[in-house]
Amino acid sequence: MKRILITGGCGFVGSALIRELLTHTDVRIINLDALTYAAQPAALAPFEGSERYHFVRGDLTDAVLLHTLLADTQPDAVIHLAAETHVDRSISGPAAFLRSNLQGTFTLLEAVRDWWSRQSEAAQARFRLLQVSTDEVYGDRGEHGAPACEDDPWRSSSPYAASKASADHLADAWHRTWGLPVIVSHSSNNYGPWQYPEKLIPVVIRQALAGQPIPLYGDGQQVRDWLHVDDHARALWCLVQHGEPGQHYNISAQCPLTNLDLVQRLCALMGRDASLIQPVADRPGHDRRYAITSDRIRALGWQPQVPLEQGLRDTVAFYRQYFLQGTRGEAQYV
Repeated sequence: MKRILITGGCGFVGSALIRELLTHTDVRIINLDALTYAAQPAALAPFEGSERYHFVRGDLTDAVLLHTLLADTQPDAVIHLAAETHVDRSISGPAAFLRSNLQGTFTLLEAVRDWWSRQSEAAQARFRLLQVSTDEVYGDRGEHGAPACEDDPWRSSSPYAASKASADHLADAWHRTWGLPVIVSHSSNNYGPWQYPEKLIPVVIRQALAGQPIPLYGDGQQVRDWLHVDDHARALWCLVQHGEPGQHYNISAQCPLTNLDLVQRLCALMGRDASLIQPVADRPGHDRRYAITSDRIRALGWQPQVPLEQGLRDTVAFYRQYFLQGTRGEAQYV
């Protein structure tokens, strides 16, 4: 039975990954999470007390904790998801992103390198470290630019994207210099249950349920490629099992929509009039379009399974209950 150390496992993608692995595999999970503002411990409540799930509260920059945790748990893989991810927050306060995404990744890489270097050759060969990144490192593809492939140059726009690109460069360097078996993934925009309600889709659902104005940056023609979080979780596990160390893998369902189109679809699903949509001043440095290929990971056997329309319906249904029950103390909107 494999032992998997996941950083940031109480976050949106991390909790989806843990649910996927505990439900569909026999692996043991060690979840290291600092439980910052965006953590959603309730997303993992059904697994509390499971002998296959162990939670550790701690900060990724705590080197002593990391060294102890690695020595105690002897993981077969580390999946690194802990990160600050909200672009707006990175614009108003970039320092937290450099600390978490860059310093945190550096501390983890060093702790893993030290521990891994003292393992047997067989254990070293089996081990994988998956650095989970974003398509935003490739930057704006322009209105008609080709989707980014894994070997394209990076042109990060936001402090968030720049901090993730910096962490990815570190991961590549630790592989090239010391042979640490690192894999890097870049996914497109995720959606689904348990996303903290500061991101576009849960914000739209919250506002629409309340009959309140729905803010939309600029003209709403920014294009994003939408991937259900459960498909992302399955992709990450595919990479741990079949990915090649030293490689980068894009993860995309090839479901591009303008933000305006997405918001209108959500309004229609909730029976709300699109007149609720209210343009607001655009975000500084807002990228117009993201687009990535996903041929490399599809060659490993991964395919997205959740159709966009079904995924959006299920997400709306989830958030109806989420906001109704006040899961994180938000106002009772319904």
